[in-house]
Amino acid sequence: MAMRVQQNSGSSTSVMELELDSVYMSTALPKQDTTNEFSVHGPSRQASMKNDSGYVPEQDRSPLPPPSIASEVLQRWNYPRKNIPRLAACFWSFVVMGSTDAAYGPLIPYIQVHYNLTYTVVSLIFLSPFVGYTAAAFLNNPIHLKLGQRGVAFICSVFHLLSYIIIALHPPYPVLVIAFMLAGFGNGIADAAWNAWIGNMARANELLGFLHGLYGAGAVLSPLIATTMITKSNLPWYAFYYLMIGMAVLEITVSVSCFWTATGSEYRESLSKHSDSSRGSLKEALFKMPAARVTWLCSLFLLGYVGLEVALGGWIVEFMIQVRQGEPFASGMTATGFWLGLTIGRVVLGFVTPKIGEKRAIMIYLPVTMGLELLFWLVPQFIVSAVAVGLQGFFIGPLFPAAIVAVSKLLPRHLHVGAIGFAAAFGGSGAAVLPFAVGAIAQAKGVQVLQPIILALLGVILIFWCGLPRIGKKKE
Repeated sequence: MAMRVQQNSGSSTSVMELELDSVYMSTALPKQDTTNEFSVHGPSRQASMKNDSGYVPEQDRSPLPPPSIASEVLQRWNYPRKNIPRLAACFWSFVVMGSTDAAYGPLIPYIQVHYNLTYTVVSLIFLSPFVGYTAAAFLNNPIHLKLGQRGVAFICSVFHLLSYIIIALHPPYPVLVIAFMLAGFGNGIADAAWNAWIGNMARANELLGFLHGLYGAGAVLSPLIATTMITKSNLPWYAFYYLMIGMAVLEITVSVSCFWTATGSEYRESLSKHSDSSRGSLKEALFKMPAARVTWLCSLFLLGYVGLEVALGGWIVEFMIQVRQGEPFASGMTATGFWLGLTIGRVVLGFVTPKIGEKRAIMIYLPVTMGLELLFWLVPQFIVSAVAVGLQGFFIGPLFPAAIVAVSKLLPRHLHVGAIGFAAAFGGSGAAVLPFAVGAIAQAKGVQVLQPIILALLGVILIFWCGLPRIGKKKE
């Protein structure tokens, strides 16, 4: 590096130190600014490396930034290029998951008749995935570390396929319950992994809105197809799972091929660039403050949200038949309307939520949904109930994506896979526990208990959401 050394030996040291300090300060730019210069202007970084004499040090002449700086640039849906097919694979996986979760509603009356079951016993098909989701909550981080996203893609799709094959064979009811456990584990692993990955991208709100919108799309088509197959084509209830087998085969092919190079070593290497505590991320996220506060509040929020979503979507058909005296096909279409509203809400409100802020937006959406739930409960008209439940789906649609974005903004990056993975999988267990609870209560009190339970859950998750810290803007 260039420096002036005067003949006077007494002053040469101070002049040299000043010059060294000048060069050092010119290179020690803030990480955020340097990243932006690289991502927008590329080689203009050299200009900031010059000292007063215009000389660029030889070791700093490369137009590429140091690895620690380059790693701060957020990935986008189309950068690097391999993200495009990978994102498409995640989208398809969520279509499969939505189809799985929403099939319970229209199939419950027919499963109940086929096996001659009570409400409580038939509700075990809701409770059984809890085992799978719980296992996924704790195994997600180890699977990432050992097998990477390739392992996630393979495991979740294989468990989906295996469960659908078992269900399609309509085995004795206890075996059917085990099959739904396998489906829950596949859902939990995919839910945790793909939410964490996309939640770290630029414009995460919009991308997660599309991701969960496609979950909703699968949930819209699933009751429609299942109801049509049963009521119009006179097919047995398990015939629907022949279609699900084909969807799972496509999921294996697409997911594994797209994430084939995403190995465990690649994941560990990428994580080490952001933190030295990569292997302790789940423990830190769950038991070390202040991260534990965010992780547990979001996990409980998602537990209640997913539970009320699946309970409402799962029991609405039975409710409309028994309480609103609807025809079987029209009642099945009510579930389709709910999931359609949820899908549209996730896509449309996914663009609204980041503009007004995640915390404020959800504090608006939830009271509106509670008002619609009161309308659904207190006005005993089939049409009013069908419209109200569709609008509820619209306003609760963005809740899951907003919670994932909140975790990614409130926690450091090395905790994201552990915290988001745990919150998503733990929340997914709500799809098992709360619908089962509704079924057990309905056995004793009647299916009309659905309304007060849903209203109470909406109030509880609003309290959890208010307990989160203030959510600032995500540094990209």
